[in-house]
Amino acid sequence: MSSALDTLRREFGGGIIEPGATGYDAASRTVLAVGTPAYVLQPASVSDVQSGVRFVRDVGLALSVRGGGHGFPGFGTNADGVVIDLRRLADVKVIDEERHVVRIGGGATWGQVADALAPHGLAISSGDTKSVGVGGLTLSGGIGWKVRKYGLALDNLVAAEVVTAAGDVLRASTEENAELFWAIRGGGGNVGIVTAFEFLAHRTTDVFFGTISFPAAETAAVLTGWGEYFRTAPEELTSNVVFANPFLGGPDAPVQVLVAFDGDDPQRAAEAIDPIRRLGTVLEDVVTLKPYGEILEEGMVPPPGIRFLGRNGLVDEESAPKVLQALAEVGASKRSPVIGLRSVGGAVSRIPDDATAYAHRSAQLMFVATFIGPQPVIDAAGPAMEALWDKVGPHVRGAYANFLTTATEEDVAAIYPAATRRRLAAVKRRYDPDNLFAGNYNVRPR
Repeated sequence: MSSALDTLRREFGGGIIEPGATGYDAASRTVLAVGTPAYVLQPASVSDVQSGVRFVRDVGLALSVRGGGHGFPGFGTNADGVVIDLRRLADVKVIDEERHVVRIGGGATWGQVADALAPHGLAISSGDTKSVGVGGLTLSGGIGWKVRKYGLALDNLVAAEVVTAAGDVLRASTEENAELFWAIRGGGGNVGIVTAFEFLAHRTTDVFFGTISFPAAETAAVLTGWGEYFRTAPEELTSNVVFANPFLGGPDAPVQVLVAFDGDDPQRAAEAIDPIRRLGTVLEDVVTLKPYGEILEEGMVPPPGIRFLGRNGLVDEESAPKVLQALAEVGASKRSPVIGLRSVGGAVSRIPDDATAYAHRSAQLMFVATFIGPQPVIDAAGPAMEALWDKVGPHVRGAYANFLTTATEEDVAAIYPAATRRRLAAVKRRYDPDNLFAGNYNVRPR
């Protein structure tokens, strides 16, 4: 250990933070998890990441990679291991003005990206929260306000710089290391540390964004109509639904339909959004024209002691009516979790299932069920979650990694269908045969 540590100190140009040092408490935790790592490495260059990976490999400690730090299971920290914290690698640069290619450091957040691209009139299909990391979101998917028109965040990726378990730096694209490129688009952090992404951005305008609310008594009708409409809705329109929110009344909370129309033409926006306004009795309608960067939310840091228990499911068009009916029934009960729905389809579904390691291309919608509270509330929520799953489980076609709060074998199987998992394992055997990168929804190499 001492020899490897001496080598690291000589080679490493970034920060090495150990227990008791200034800044350790902040560096050792993520947004949702507290850790006690032996070392937090904050690389200032790609060569620093290489040195960090070689150190972890030599000393045999557990490795966590931290980007934005928003993952529910707390993969970005650990106990007694090493955290490689990428926050210093956060440059955002347009490297091809004509093609709108943007190079983004692996530690950048989507808020930093939106701010950097706004002066160029550009945007990238991303998530919906400013402080979420580009890396964590992209490597597992990327469902946000432009998803139906421009696809997942990973669908806009054209190349990446990857540090492998051997400490090598590789460029991954459709032309170079193509299987590695396939794997990082949906495979999470299983095959390496992405130190830089190259995205294809697009020209953007202001967007029409806001919330349309309906009475809780009309939940079933609103959900049914919403699901039906998004079979044929224009791809410029993306929508989320939230209901049974315990902070707004639980089963009596209004149904909040959030809409984002990707364009600044008021007539076309009205034509797309008005069918949603006609779904029920409108209690509130606050849809306005905003710059795209302003519709991204600030990240929430929960109060100490607050925990989450969440599951999600991806649902195809055929099963959507049954799932929406079941969710409406659950939302009317006093033991309901807060339930969220997200429209998918559109550009996502035009890509074959096997084109990337994100394989759930036929999904029309995703739902998320979440219990929030102190640990006793979470402990008591298990039976209610299981009851919900008894209703919807037979109609679910997979899970989205970024909204899971657990990391079980069942979760991994839901994220990766069998054929995808076998292919990922083969890539893993080539680039990480000893499973150094295990702090994720892990696909083992053997």
